[in-house]
Amino acid sequence: MSKVTLDIQINSFNTAKMKTLKHFFLNTIKKPLHSVFTTSSKIENLLCDIGQPEIRDKSILITEYPFEPSSVYPQKEIYATAILAISTDFGTCKIYLKNDIVFISSSSRTELESFRKRNKINTAKQSWNWDWILEPYLDTELSPTHERLTLERLKENGFTETEVEAIRKEIEDQMLKYNFDTMLWEWCSLGIIDVLSAMKAKYNKQDFKIFYARAIEIENRVK
Repeated sequence: MSKVTLDIQINSFNTAKMKTLKHFFLNTIKKPLHSVFTTSSKIENLLCDIGQPEIRDKSILITEYPFEPSSVYPQKEIYATAILAISTDFGTCKIYLKNDIVFISSSSRTELESFRKRNKINTAKQSWNWDWILEPYLDTELSPTHERLTLERLKENGFTETEVEAIRKEIEDQMLKYNFDTMLWEWCSLGIIDVLSAMKAKYNKQDFKIFYARAIEIENRVK
């Protein structure tokens, strides 16, 4: 294993740990931010709360879910038999359904992992696709070597350089607003929830529905 490969793996692990802290920070400062900015309504639209689930014996009740294109919006009970896999290893937890991913707060990690084991549900491999795509919008400076290696990882998952550039161009303005206009100043990790929150504030209902489907496909894409 090369030193560069090892470095990016370590960085991926560290960014996952920091993601939990980021969402805690976001939820903590959300209200104070509104009183600081004259454009508080626009900032509020950029910040999304995924809420708390009710994890039962054989099902999970989702309420007040923020992403309208999702199969669980705005409220739905997900039965264990409909769940393809669950990811609880890093950052925000994820429930994988057919053509959808439902996001669960990391505060429910232990309870969700017990649910997974109790119902014999597969563990999902962590996806870093969106984390890698969103690296240019972090509040940090990345080396050319790191940027090249990130692009190589994306190519390994079926992306082309042209596609990555097009995705970044589409989301650039919103991601800069999301990370800097809100004073979030995330320097470690941005992921799929961040880009969905940012683009939800920009697109109309139909355009966001299209973007949501693409975002899920991008997150799931592996070779």
